[in-house]
Amino acid sequence: MEIEHDIEQKRGASKAADRQTWVYDSSVDYKGRIPLRASTGVWRAALFIIAIEFSERLSYYGIATNLISYLTKVLDQDLKTAAKNVNYWLGVTTIMPLLGGFMADAYLGRFRTVLVSSIIYLLGLGLLTMSQYVPSLTSCEEDGRQYCSRATKVHEIVFFVAMYMISVGTGGHKPSLESFGADQFDDSHPEERRKRMSYFNWWSFGLCSGLVLGVTVVVYVQDFVSWGAGDIIMMAVMAISTVIFLIGSPFYRYRVAKGSPLTPMAQVLVAAFLKRKLPYPSNPAHELYQVHATTAADQRGTHSALLGHTTKLRFLDKAAIVETGKDLQQPSQKENPWRLATVTRVEETKLVVNMVPIWLACLVFGICIDQTATFFIKQASVMDRKLGTHFTIPPATIYSLAAIGMIITVTIYDRVVVPFLRRATGNERGISILQRIGIGMAVVIVGLICAALVEKKRLVNSLQGSAPMSVFWLAPQFLIFGIGDGFALVGLQEYFYDQVPETMRSLGIAFYLSVMGASNFLSSLLITAVDHVTGKSINGRRSSWFGKDLDSSRLDNFYWLLAAMGGINLCVYMFLSSRYAYKNVEKRVADADSYECDGSVGAIP
Repeated sequence: MEIEHDIEQKRGASKAADRQTWVYDSSVDYKGRIPLRASTGVWRAALFIIAIEFSERLSYYGIATNLISYLTKVLDQDLKTAAKNVNYWLGVTTIMPLLGGFMADAYLGRFRTVLVSSIIYLLGLGLLTMSQYVPSLTSCEEDGRQYCSRATKVHEIVFFVAMYMISVGTGGHKPSLESFGADQFDDSHPEERRKRMSYFNWWSFGLCSGLVLGVTVVVYVQDFVSWGAGDIIMMAVMAISTVIFLIGSPFYRYRVAKGSPLTPMAQVLVAAFLKRKLPYPSNPAHELYQVHATTAADQRGTHSALLGHTTKLRFLDKAAIVETGKDLQQPSQKENPWRLATVTRVEETKLVVNMVPIWLACLVFGICIDQTATFFIKQASVMDRKLGTHFTIPPATIYSLAAIGMIITVTIYDRVVVPFLRRATGNERGISILQRIGIGMAVVIVGLICAALVEKKRLVNSLQGSAPMSVFWLAPQFLIFGIGDGFALVGLQEYFYDQVPETMRSLGIAFYLSVMGASNFLSSLLITAVDHVTGKSINGRRSSWFGKDLDSSRLDNFYWLLAAMGGINLCVYMFLSSRYAYKNVEKRVADADSYECDGSVGAIP
């Protein structure tokens, strides 16, 4: 007996050592082999990925934050039309990741999707550059002019084609790259799991660093040198970072695409509907069908997770009821996936369904932060932006304060707040993901109140004919929004990566981005609705909150409206998050010949 015990101990020690040497999370190295832990993944790989995110965000924000200035100055659009076009472009840019994420998870894989998207992105930047230098494509018929009374039609067409090519590139780039970076950390390895929690903070750090350079260096070149020179800088940086991304290939851990992640969910829904009349089992935890460990290892990849049963959305549990007369242990009784699903498949479907209310509750938050790229920038353009006697700050550069606020927030949160909260609460994350998002929502409401007060003062000051207020009056609202983003946006990224099934994590990041995309479209609809309601004629003059320029507008009232909407939405969000059930991961399948279910929770809420 003692000998058998010693043999078992040695076998366990051997398996533990093996798992320290190799990565058994269904990933492979660049040669298609099981990755060696010491030479692949974690920060050695993630830094290459963060580098290309830095350059993509530099280009994106160099375009996005100055887009309203380009539309009003070069294309001669009025404020309302320009704001709508910015929101439409931002909306498409952040909705496209749904398609890109699906393609990455189902067919191309994340690495290939990033590579293809980077090429499309570069082509869009190239066309944008050509629209500034090729004589037949420039905005003015007269050479050598950066601004003109009315841009040529051909320039307008080429400009928007280039912009929406960049949208397509971003659509594949964003969801695949961020999830590809998170894939470099093995969730079943305690040390790597903790590093992955920090990854989303440092990902945001790299993102914001690119943003700061985009809205300072690139925007300054656009405003004071030429739009074309700014385009050349963005194209060059993007090309260099794509090469750096390729250099990191030997260090990455890759996930092989295994077909549409939506098909298993469709199978669960169909099976639940077909068996809707069956009685609910008296002991669902033991009577519902769960795949055997060996099958799980074969079907889901080595070291994949099996999910434990939860009591929410009980209707879907009927998909896992074994119909009377079937013995699944017999080879002849092979299950039909459209008739019978495992508990894990059912729980994965529940995860996605449970996300829908949270996704909807984040839309108002998205509408609120959309204003930083439109009306906040336009406010900066009419304020005093001089530093000394010779230097003038470009309007979009003030946006860098939001990025600085976010950088400071994620750094302090990761290095100071989380370690303290871990000791205080015993939670590996410090606080739950949804609590972090809620804190960010509350902070953004404070930022909107600040924005309303500042705009009211600016408007009174302007109508009295006083000297323009300093642009640094906008600093508090940008910094507050940056702090809010450091909580809410980073939390949303982690939530939509961590709480989706493992086979659809690119699509999960796309869900996060689609919150921002849908919010941009809703922001445009809200502007139209508010303009219609407030645009009544008084003494022959329209009193709309959105006039031809800022001095004939009432953006302060619009900000108060958004703050009120945000407050109501926060109450709804708090109710939903208090009832939310996080992913319940049982002991992971580590070997094809052994599996013990201890009910432990592998995904820390």
